[in-house]
Amino acid sequence: MDLPVADPGTERGEGPLLQCPYCDSEAMHKLAQLLLPGLAAVCVDGTTGDLFRKPSVVAVDLRKEMVDYVMQRSDTFIADALIESEANQETENEMLEDPFEIVSIFMDDFSSTKRNIIGHVSGWLLSDNREDKIDDFVQEMEMTRFWPLDRREAIAEVLLKNVDIKTKFQCPEKYENEERLADHKEQCSFRPVTCPNDGCRAKVSVRCMDAHDAACPFKVLQCEQNCDKHLLRRDMDRHCVTVCPMRPMKCPFGCDSSFAERDLEKHCLEFLQAHLLTVLKVIHKKGRSEEELKDLAQKLEKYDEHGKLAKALDARPLTNAVKDLEAKMKGESSS
Repeated sequence: MDLPVADPGTERGEGPLLQCPYCDSEAMHKLAQLLLPGLAAVCVDGTTGDLFRKPSVVAVDLRKEMVDYVMQRSDTFIADALIESEANQETENEMLEDPFEIVSIFMDDFSSTKRNIIGHVSGWLLSDNREDKIDDFVQEMEMTRFWPLDRREAIAEVLLKNVDIKTKFQCPEKYENEERLADHKEQCSFRPVTCPNDGCRAKVSVRCMDAHDAACPFKVLQCEQNCDKHLLRRDMDRHCVTVCPMRPMKCPFGCDSSFAERDLEKHCLEFLQAHLLTVLKVIHKKGRSEEELKDLAQKLEKYDEHGKLAKALDARPLTNAVKDLEAKMKGESSS
């Protein structure tokens, strides 16, 4: 499928003046993201109930038809909108200005022309089954790179410029010669630059760089839980939940304390007597008073020459260590 090329020439109605070709990269990317689910909806609605055709079979033809349709609609959008606005001056109807809403309407209009009988049923259009099938086909096209993002962005750039009626998402500057235009382009706030974060290949408008940097998955950041690690934003959640020594945890022995994971050993040493008492109450469920168990806990800690009790970091190893020490103490006492 041939890609449309944005017209770098003159702006509408400005004669020989040369229009700056740059536009808002974030808006262009967002618009490109609409095209794939839009195509998926057309393919799913057009083949629902058809035993001989699947969405993937019709996708190539419908992609070309959809692109041709939305491009044609966008080419005349501003002129048509201005004519309609003048005709409806006495009404309160507001002119559409949001490029994403406008292109979505174009795609919905195209989709309605391709729906079969089942596809026109309101129950189907609102069903979860339809949404699931659309999501599945979007994933299938992404996995097979059926319509790569860079090709969608080339189309989105043209659409954005065609429907940006208030010139919010493209540079409005224009010049009478190439030399002045070139000077402007070097400093234009819409000019694309490559993200400086290693591994990120995104090209972003200068004016959008702060917003991109604030969300870039390749940005290296200090750990959110203030450990000494520096890692990529995309790895932050996994690090904080799985391996960060500062991740919060509750005492494994059931006391009310909570602390950073790296302080577990310190906590177990500090509250050894309380943990021993908890374990002893389970081991000696009957026959021992609270005071007797406290006394036994103190004896076990004194008898523990190698510090095995303090090294036990949860109930099971502490229980085993207590049983071993009690057996040794009993053996020595009997001998």
